[in-house]
Order: sequence, then structure tokens, then C-alpha cells
Amino acid sequence: MPTKEPAKKEAASKPAKQGEAIAKVNGVSVPRARQDVVVQQQSQRGMPDNEQTRAMVREELINREVVAQEAQRTGVAKNPQVQTQMEMARQEVLVGAFINDWLRKNPVSDADVQKEYERVKTSTGAREYKARHILVDTEDQAKGLIAELKKGGKFDELASKNSKDTGSAQRGGDLDWNVPGNFDRQFSDAMVKLEKGKYTEAPVQTRFGFHVIQLDDVRPVSFPALNEVRARIQQQLTQHRIEALVKSLRARAKVE
Repeated sequence: MPTKEPAKKEAASKPAKQGEAIAKVNGVSVPRARQDVVVQQQSQRGMPDNEQTRAMVREELINREVVAQEAQRTGVAKNPQVQTQMEMARQEVLVGAFINDWLRKNPVSDADVQKEYERVKTSTGAREYKARHILVDTEDQAKGLIAELKKGGKFDELASKNSKDTGSAQRGGDLDWNVPGNFDRQFSDAMVKLEKGKYTEAPVQTRFGFHVIQLDDVRPVSFPALNEVRARIQQQLTQHRIEALVKSLRARAKVE
């Protein structure tokens, strides 16, 4: 004869309702929703969503509730600094939730990524340059260094002794490999006109001062495939959108 036992097992295996408690601590319910949030966070770090994980999370949430109740009982929760920190934590959650919701409604598309990739690829150019420079404060100083080079002075030694760009000066003025777009326009324009092994015979002025530039080598640019940089481009575009969103909200806000 059939029994009602299978029906009991089926009822026991049904998922619990979202609003029910996973425990009570001194009569205060610990909502299952808290467990779900923590389990989801743990899952994003690679932990499985299973009974063992949920049991571990349940114990942690009970411990938190015990300590939180004690904080309330002893008056710690009334401490102004604690209240400020709690308000800031609440605000941080709200900000994160709003931005995530906005990004879901305004996602970075594949077309956006492709367009940015092509823009960067075009602006990078077909060649990169290995140059070195000597940076000084005045045009006369730069002219004096050029005169020393014409007399047979060594560029790396003059850079080490005279350049105020201390980072490259330690390497004899070496700037390593760069595309022209990495430099100020005046600098890059002068650099790309040089032949390998030659230096500028007139000072080059930028917002940093006066430069003497020597071109050591040139090579074709090895530009990565889209799939290699897709995630990075998407992250950058997402960050730009967030910054633009905050800027637009700030512009509409009345800040006193």
C-alpha cells in the first residue's frame, strides 16, 4: 500500500521561503536573505553553494548577531564614531547598488569596445621609437649641451650629469621604447624627424623645459589583438562611464 512518506520527503526538500529565518538569537531572527547574500559573495570567490557552505555561513551569521546584540547592550552602537561608520557603510552599499543597476541598463557593448580599440590602434601609429633626452631649464643650457655633443661629448654622460629628469638621467637619458603619442607634441614631432643615431641640433621646448633628443632606434609597433585587450578596454570604458555619470549627477546637485 502507498504511504505518505514520499510526500513528507518532498516537502522537506522544497526551498525555504526568502523571508524565513535560519536561526534565532535571544529571540531575534537571523533572516535567510543574509545567508543568501554571503553565500553569493563566497560563490564569486570560488566556493560552492552547498549545504556545507551554508552551514558555515549560518554559524558565522549567528556569531555576528551575538556580538552585535552585545554591542547594542553595552552602548557601543551609540558611539558617534560608530554611528558615522555605520552610515558610511550604508551609503557605500547604496552607491554600489545604484551604479551596478545603472551599468546593467547602460552596458558597454561589443561595438563600443571595437570602436575604442580602433581609436587607440590608429593613434598609436605604425612605429615606436627608442630615444633618450637631456632636460634642462633654459634654452642656453640646451644649446651649450648641443655644442658639447658636436665636440664629441657622449650623450649618455651629458644626460647623467645635466638632465633634470632624474629618472632617465640615471640611465643616460634613456626613455625606452615609446609611441609618439606618449610625449608632448613638440617632443614627438622633433623625435620622429631624426635619423637613428642623430640628435636634435636645436633645443626642443615643451611644458617641462628644453630638451636635447637623440634617437637610438625605430621598430614596427606590435599591437595586441582585440581579444587580448578586450577585458581591459571594457573595464576602462566602464570606469569612464561611471566617472561621467557621477560628474553629471554632481552638476545637477546643489552643493553649498
